[in-house]
Amino acid sequence: MPNKTEKLLSLLAGQPIIPVLKIADIAHAVPLARALARGGLPMIEITLRTTDALEAIRRVSQEVEEAVVGAGTALNARQFEQAAQAGSRFIVSPGASSQLYAAARDSAVPLLPGAITPAEIMAAADEGLDFLKFFPAEQAGGAAFLKALASPFAGVRFCPTGGVSATNARDYLSLPNVICVGGSWVAPDEMVKAGQWDAIEALAREASKLRG
Repeated sequence: MPNKTEKLLSLLAGQPIIPVLKIADIAHAVPLARALARGGLPMIEITLRTTDALEAIRRVSQEVEEAVVGAGTALNARQFEQAAQAGSRFIVSPGASSQLYAAARDSAVPLLPGAITPAEIMAAADEGLDFLKFFPAEQAGGAAFLKALASPFAGVRFCPTGGVSATNARDYLSLPNVICVGGSWVAPDEMVKAGQWDAIEALAREASKLRG
């Protein structure tokens, strides 16, 4: 899967944050993706936590050419395959399993699996993966823990997610083994429900400059 890791990094294209979205109303999917892309965050993760998640991924992939849409919270091979069929360009999992790795091996869609322990990181490395999700980031030890992993796991890169916000994102992004962070603060529920797409675009534009 190493080539798929490079494909995933290419899709990311230097984006410092991946918006993590839970779509409660299917009508919000397309305008939300467009607002985030306009703000400089075209790569988005739609979590498989709602009944409309797969349809949201399908609509964004078909209607928002500028967006790079992926699926989040894929827990098993069946969800991986459903997400890929819906048009996901990448798939994110909070952890990993042998079945999930097997599904990823047989697919052209890259997987970003979760890993927080040395054993999990080593298991991912056995699959040829060196770009991993670190979840739940804050609860698992935060930026200090990730900093401690940099030396024994040189070359392994992370996308911390879980408890990451506008106030602590730079702490993570300053680490040499962090490529990007995942977060939901760029699309607050109340703004999405109110259809405040310009305000969300502004939040995305601000977040897109976090590493700069």
